[in-house]
Amino acid sequence: MTIYAAGAILWREEKGKLLVALIHRNRHNDWSWPKGKVDPGELLPETAVREIAEETGLKIKLGPRLKIVNYKIPNGTAKEVHYWAARVSPSALAKSKFKPSEEVESVEWRTPDEARKLLTYEFDSEVLDELLALQKKGYLRTKPLIVLRHAKATPRADWMNGQAVDDGNRPLLTAGDAQAKQLIKLLGAFSPKRVITSPWSRCLNTVAPYAKKRKLKIIERSQLSELGNKKGPKRTKNVITDIVEDGRASVICSHRPALPTIFETLEAYATSSQKELLREGPGLKPAEMLVIHLTANEIGRQRKIVSVERYGVI
Repeated sequence: MTIYAAGAILWREEKGKLLVALIHRNRHNDWSWPKGKVDPGELLPETAVREIAEETGLKIKLGPRLKIVNYKIPNGTAKEVHYWAARVSPSALAKSKFKPSEEVESVEWRTPDEARKLLTYEFDSEVLDELLALQKKGYLRTKPLIVLRHAKATPRADWMNGQAVDDGNRPLLTAGDAQAKQLIKLLGAFSPKRVITSPWSRCLNTVAPYAKKRKLKIIERSQLSELGNKKGPKRTKNVITDIVEDGRASVICSHRPALPTIFETLEAYATSSQKELLREGPGLKPAEMLVIHLTANEIGRQRKIVSVERYGVI
């Protein structure tokens, strides 16, 4: 049996200097990155955000994936820890609710060199190496672009039933409504600020719970519907390009027939290995997503994909 856990290297910049956050645990008398075990029913990104809030008092959103660390705890059980990079904004730092506890005695912000000297475990230094490699490339500050296939919908044949009815009104199943609610926490781990969707019912109802929870306006784009993409794939590509170049953290909800156009457009920002991951996108199942971390907008610099992750709810 393997124990799964998730955490992050929290980072911020102070007067142009990179700082990272370590925690000191009383019980183990060690220095490490904030992390914790997966709770039943949780997905790894949700665990990382929850554990960081519990251990550091900081509310964060996840950036690019870092290293997966495997080791054995003293009783011989295997443990697998997934890490992300996560920027802590000045406002998040000011709102920190950290209080020393039996589990975590202190949270310390240190330079990478200082952190490396304090870290108790060698594998934690390997995670730091990945973060510093991203920084060296200028890829540490990113914005997520999430491409989401709508949740489980009423089967087309059942909805049409031999009649000429509007497929755009085909609703989610009860299971799809449940998936849409589950997506609130998963999307929240990456905290998209814009919700952009096909205007068709099954897409709108997939993103509505997240938008309501975050008090976000839902932006409808007909080019993201099945019919809109079929009539004008070039217009669909233009919408995706505009969203990428806009640079704000966004989630796009669309349909399986439109996904090939969407991911083909995103390949322009990808490396060869990332293109292979994007080509898996058209195979997304209902309520599955690709989280694409893009370099933040900078004047005169072309946006690039830093990493690609795939998630979904049951």
